[in-house]
Amino acid sequence: MFTAAGQVRSEYEAIHRRFVSMGAEEVRSRAEALASSYLDQGVTFGVAGEERPFPLDIVPRVIEAEDWHRVERGVAQRVRALEAFLADVYGDGKLFSDGVVPRETVVTSPHYHRVVAGWEPAGGVRVHVAGVDLIRDGDGAFRVLEDNVRVPSGVSYVMTNRRALSGALPEVVAGHRIRPVQQYSLHLLAALRAAAPAGVSDPTVVVLTPGVYNSAYFEHTLLARTMGVELVEGRDLVCQGGRVAMRTTRGLEPVHVIYRRIDDEFLDPAAFRPDSMLGVPGLITAARAGNVTVANAVGNGVADDKLLYTYVPDLIDYYLGEEPILANVDTWRLGDPDQRAEVLDRLDELVLKPVDGSGGKGIVIGPAASTAELDELRTKIAADPRAWIAQPVISLSTVPTLVEDGIRPRHVDLRPFAVNRGDDVYVLPGGLTRVALPEGELIVNSSRGGGSKDTWVLADPLTDPHPRDEEEAAASGQKQSEGGIA
Repeated sequence: MFTAAGQVRSEYEAIHRRFVSMGAEEVRSRAEALASSYLDQGVTFGVAGEERPFPLDIVPRVIEAEDWHRVERGVAQRVRALEAFLADVYGDGKLFSDGVVPRETVVTSPHYHRVVAGWEPAGGVRVHVAGVDLIRDGDGAFRVLEDNVRVPSGVSYVMTNRRALSGALPEVVAGHRIRPVQQYSLHLLAALRAAAPAGVSDPTVVVLTPGVYNSAYFEHTLLARTMGVELVEGRDLVCQGGRVAMRTTRGLEPVHVIYRRIDDEFLDPAAFRPDSMLGVPGLITAARAGNVTVANAVGNGVADDKLLYTYVPDLIDYYLGEEPILANVDTWRLGDPDQRAEVLDRLDELVLKPVDGSGGKGIVIGPAASTAELDELRTKIAADPRAWIAQPVISLSTVPTLVEDGIRPRHVDLRPFAVNRGDDVYVLPGGLTRVALPEGELIVNSSRGGGSKDTWVLADPLTDPHPRDEEEAAASGQKQSEGGIA
């Protein structure tokens, strides 16, 4: 909100002025009403089997149009490169013979699945939905922290955050030209329908959830409802004759596109874990036969591997012939003896991450770790150096956040969401800003006590449509979609 010299940044001037005029008591009162509304709506996330309200901070994060255009182009570029990489990895493997990425780096990834080798999905799209985690460095530039092209979650909070904050701060929202987010479900539904098997003109789309005990179940229900499609569990689907059908009160009905929110390993007990009670036996066979589309595609997790992340700038150059628009964070590959020696010598200065970790699990922040923790980490690295990467400690950018003792700076990151139709990549304007609520905390995940903020991307008056017109068009299209399903 402020420059280093203490001046209010132009994009925050109206917000700062309004908060000062409201006073601390009024801000606190509105924040409490905001929290109550979230609790009443059931906007939650799960931790250790317990449902908790998802904290939403009352101070929005604002991104100017010029900054967002760069993010938008950079995220779309990254999605296109990863799409080409996955097609190559499970296809001809030219990148191996050309020396772009060592074959061993890919085939040793726990998320590389030979069962889908040679499988060409409908429309050639594997990354239907992507979430790319960004941070802002000390110079204010956005950098990519990691890619999520397996089962990225969190977009439901982007949509509900906007609705909730519009109710809590209506006069502040009305005073800004903010690009809308409610049309996301329409873009997602269009991409899923476009991914239907060949010859299917009016596909049936479903959202496949692990069930009510999953931490993202709120999101699964919201997306199914706003797309106007059925929410199903594995037991609701059956595979017969290489095709998938859904059990209904009218009997079995064919299913053509499955937006799955289940990890690969639990998706089909006949192909992966035989003890899975969440998946659908025979689903992989039906998908390989081209009778059903699974979105995102099975095997995408190899592109989420944090060791592969270090090669993405090379992939952008190799497949697209372009310079990366968004840079990576500097990263050491511990499989390299020289890089490993340097990292082991500086463990107490760096951040160590497991390559297949998610949700902040397994991360060791060197300056905050004890001697015993660092000794244990040395042992793990020596046993399996491929399983780790190292990065410098990055002081994430901060945004004013309401905490117990007032409005204080707290670290944030940003997860923009992209929807890929193959011929076009749509990037939702804003994405999920996650905020680390404990003072000094650098890990923003909800499982570590983090919350979220509504992210406002300011419209460019020269290039962006009027936000109100865009929102109304999206709402009209949503009503038509829901009416058609009914």
